[in-house]
Amino acid sequence: MTEHKTTHFGFQDVPESEKAGMVHGVFTRVASKYDIMNDVMSVGIHRLWKDAMMDWLAPRPGQRLLDVAGGTGDVAFRFLGRSPSATAVVCDMTESMLVEGRKRAEAERLHDQLDWVVGDAMALPFPDNSFDVYTISFGIRNVTRIPDALSEAYRVLRPGGRLMVLEFSQIPNDLLQKAYDLYSYNVIPVMGQIIAGDRPSYQYLVESIRKFPDQEAFAAMIRTAGFGMVKYRNLSLGIAALHSGWKL
Repeated sequence: MTEHKTTHFGFQDVPESEKAGMVHGVFTRVASKYDIMNDVMSVGIHRLWKDAMMDWLAPRPGQRLLDVAGGTGDVAFRFLGRSPSATAVVCDMTESMLVEGRKRAEAERLHDQLDWVVGDAMALPFPDNSFDVYTISFGIRNVTRIPDALSEAYRVLRPGGRLMVLEFSQIPNDLLQKAYDLYSYNVIPVMGQIIAGDRPSYQYLVESIRKFPDQEAFAAMIRTAGFGMVKYRNLSLGIAALHSGWKL
């Protein structure tokens, strides 16, 4: 008898084979409003988190970045802004997100340094040892099999390359976590309905945050994928966290 593996889609259990299509549907529906919703949901704080990511990453001249689940290019634009001689590839499985990214003013100015590629984090369409830096921001919790995505990150990085993950995480204070949960469950889906006309997609996004491993558990997953010098930093009391690792 064939065993059908399941995984979570928010708080639902779904067949592994169906999750990618469901996630693709979410981001296809919200693509045109994605950047606006990020600003509204986080009161603009996601911009500070991404700047903190760049501060820790410290882009260097000539580096080649792969930004997976890079959507509309937020992280790639910041990276190239810090290192004008660098190059970047934005990879996302949702083409409509990449289309929105190409429409941004920065995309035209940086077109010689920036490529947009449709691809799956669990089976990247790039050769081994191709990139100096791999980033994924608010995307890894949507991947069907996170260990596969981390293994792919390790594969495509050059020796000495760096992984950096920015993701929603767990607040280590129970009282603050409860307050944040109240906001998330009661406000964000309503905002999704009002701004993007799509409550279910934002209900999924809230639920997917709760299903993601906590800081220590995710750091252990990065180590298991082969990375060394794994560290993390909490942002905004742990609402988000930055994880860093190196291909040694």
